[in-house]
Amino acid sequence: MDDTELEPSELGTQDYWQKAYTKEIINFEDHGDPGDVWFGEDSAYRVIKWICQCGIPLDTSVIDLGSGNGYTLTELAREGFSNLLGVDYCTEAITLAEKVAQDQFPFIRFQVFDIINDDVKTLGKFGLIHDKGTYDAISLSPDDAKLKRHKYIDQVAEMLAENGLFVITSCNWTEDELLRHFSEKMKLKCVIPTPQFSFEGKVGNMVSSVVFVSK
Repeated sequence: MDDTELEPSELGTQDYWQKAYTKEIINFEDHGDPGDVWFGEDSAYRVIKWICQCGIPLDTSVIDLGSGNGYTLTELAREGFSNLLGVDYCTEAITLAEKVAQDQFPFIRFQVFDIINDDVKTLGKFGLIHDKGTYDAISLSPDDAKLKRHKYIDQVAEMLAENGLFVITSCNWTEDELLRHFSEKMKLKCVIPTPQFSFEGKVGNMVSSVVFVSK
């Protein structure tokens, strides 16, 4: 079963993110503020903690898809991870991330890259692929969101090394929906527990964090 597509949003446009990160670059240069953490720091911390405890070597090749200001990668660097790459299709996001990381973590690499339209073979294979919000943004595209989602899934599967892990956090898709979307290309490893809420007798999650492993 294919799920109903999300309502299009400006969050699914490159123009929105270019403007947002242009403002954040100014804020960082003026006040040292690196910007917001997408879905909040608690959500990011849960995933980072899981990655640090899952047993992968610290030199595992890690890529952050839609790395934004680079928060996830800088936190992984603090924990000792050393082979880190952040990609984003927004040049302004890469500029901000490089400015934030350059003093403490100059070894983190950042690259302008469009996960939908560019050739992932140029990036190589990765032992861990991380996504927090990028699949969501693609799903909100006003232009062929379903086609872009399927292309994204193919691209991630192509980049995933043998026994590699794909960790995705979404606020738009449930655990069950993510499993349906990705299960053709990869296997479910586990679900990272996230806070639940109840409404009118139904229980749900504000965000879903799911880990897949290559088939």
